Parts: sequence; structure tokens; C-alpha cells
Amino acid sequence: MAAELARHEWAAGYRRLENERENEARYRALLAQVAGISDELRRRIGSVFTISELASEYRRADDWVPQALSELPPEAHYPGGVSLATDAAFHFYARGARDYEP
Repeated sequence: MAAELARHEWAAGYRRLENERENEARYRALLAQVAGISDELRRRIGSVFTISELASEYRRADDWVPQALSELPPEAHYPGGVSLATDAAFHFYARGARDYEP
């Protein structure tokens, strides 16, 4: 159940990301944040994982996302987008899960 709820949050984050396309500077910053979070996910859980394992990491994301984003260049800093970028990154990353179903 927790994994399914997380997937809904990730999908909502992806939709919010797509709604930012018209604001080019903000969208670029958000994409950089998504990439930074995705890189850290790759280090944390690797490339072989399940949705449940990803959801477990999502519950810990508040502990490590700020550090991952602090390493990005200044133009990628958009504090209002941290939650959105986190959810969108997990949405994209979920597609690589062994048990992923659209």
C-alpha cells in the first residue's frame, strides 16, 4: 500500500514538473535537480531494484536530498521545487524497477 501511495505522489510530481515547461529558467533548474536526485538514487539503490525498495528510499529522501541538491551549480537552486523535483525523479527512476508496471 505504501508503494502505491508513493507512486501516486511521484506521478503528481511529474505532472507538476511538466506544468513548469513554460517557465524555461525554472524548468531547467528543476530538470537539473531531478538529474541530481536521480544520480544519488543510482548510488543508493543501484540499477536492480523493486518499486517497494524505491518506496523505502523515498521515505528517507528528506535526509539526503538537500545534500544532493547542495552540490548542484547555483543556477539549479530553486528551493520551491525540491518536493516537485524529488517526486519527479522517483517517478522517472521507477521505470527501471524490476516490477514496474505503467
